[in-house]
Amino acid sequence: MVACLVLCTVGTGQSVQMDMVKSGFVGSTVELRCLFINSKPPVKISQVTWQKFYNGTKQNVAIANPALGVSVLPPFKDRVSFKHPVRQTTPSLEDTTIIFNGLLLSDEAAYICEYTTFPAGNRENMVNLTVYARPQSQMTLTMPTIIAQKHDKMRVATCLSANGKPPSDIKWETQLKGEPTFQESRNPNGTVTVRSDYILVPSRETHGQKLTCVVTYQTERFADTVMLNVQYEPDVKIKGFDGNWYLNRQDVKLTCEADANPAVTVYQWKLLNGSLPKNVEIRNNTLIFRGPVTHELGGTYVCDATNSIGTRSGLVEVNVTEFPIHPSTGPKMSQEQQSSGAAIWGAVGGVALLVGGAVLLFFFLRRRQRTFKGDYSTKKHVFGNGYSKAGGLPAHPPMPKNLQYPDDSDDEKKPTQIGAPGGFDGVERDFDGNSEDLKRPYFTVDEGESRDYDERTLAFQYDPESEINDDMVSQTDGSVISKKEWYV
Repeated sequence: MVACLVLCTVGTGQSVQMDMVKSGFVGSTVELRCLFINSKPPVKISQVTWQKFYNGTKQNVAIANPALGVSVLPPFKDRVSFKHPVRQTTPSLEDTTIIFNGLLLSDEAAYICEYTTFPAGNRENMVNLTVYARPQSQMTLTMPTIIAQKHDKMRVATCLSANGKPPSDIKWETQLKGEPTFQESRNPNGTVTVRSDYILVPSRETHGQKLTCVVTYQTERFADTVMLNVQYEPDVKIKGFDGNWYLNRQDVKLTCEADANPAVTVYQWKLLNGSLPKNVEIRNNTLIFRGPVTHELGGTYVCDATNSIGTRSGLVEVNVTEFPIHPSTGPKMSQEQQSSGAAIWGAVGGVALLVGGAVLLFFFLRRRQRTFKGDYSTKKHVFGNGYSKAGGLPAHPPMPKNLQYPDDSDDEKKPTQIGAPGGFDGVERDFDGNSEDLKRPYFTVDEGESRDYDERTLAFQYDPESEINDDMVSQTDGSVISKKEWYV
């Protein structure tokens, strides 16, 4: 790689042209150019010497002399040569470019191209040679198979970029939730080895996952992918029981399914608190129940699955019902089951009707009890104007012993008109039909309700003989009856 061209000029016009920097990879070939620009009149070139300058020390590499020819010194003899031949008969030393073959890391240094001229003296220039080393990159699994650990982290893969110069950059590409580690070590020859380990907790979820290591060296990119092989105990599930095993159902079975690596080699079936039914057939990981379903099939079934890592178990609780839970989607019931079902539902319907009738009867009697008015011959009425003050009621004629009512009807019962001829007992009374007292309405009240009224509250005048006792109950039509009649 050529960076720039340097021209070394002296006062008489001679110069040495060289590249400032050159680079190459280990094992490659590189040219170190050296050109002499002569003056006019030209000077005579006596000799050209290439030297290695490293850590302040010069070491001869190659010499070109018109009289003696070319000489390459060890350890460069087999790897360094002049690009153009130097002949004694027709020497041409204006271009003394050398070629390095099979570069070594030890070739990295500064190289001086020196011209010896007459009578001008020595003229020289220098180039810096950098040697790169491509790393050897690879990714390896810690072991071909990894055994799953419950909570222990472990190194599952290693990505290595060895003997690189300059050092590489390593990254991981994966969906795994692990943690990478990085380490660099410098080698005696100047190269660097980079190592990265991928740490995680191996489990059945990590089995079969891809893990990619990406190594970037300068402009080059190296990627390698592996797939994790994690071994783990079986994860067991029993399938086949749909929650709808009923009497006389046919063709039922249980299957033991196990997720395991490596695969399960042994399946074992058992029934907790008992032995397997007589009509069951075991086919590796499947229980096949011959004939119709009976109550004998109920219980807890256990399947043990074993591989080289260990043994794990799965279980299922089987319940047997009389009838299908979902008749519309399950198998049809037999005629006997349909008859039994119809009888049961008929009985349930009859009970429901009886309960409904009892409820209706209760509400009817309750309503009738609340609206019963009793024997009107026992009702007592209280008369008053409803406006007089207590103690200031006007005189009122004595109330007749019995009031005459028309025949019973659903309408409110009213006494015959007080002012009618003959009065209540057929005897004519000298009453004024227009009297204000007679025009005032009568009221029926509960005696206890009138005790807390103030002077503007209704006040009533009634015959002491008609006093409402504690065993009397007021009615909505203004009358009172005894509690005995009320609760009849």
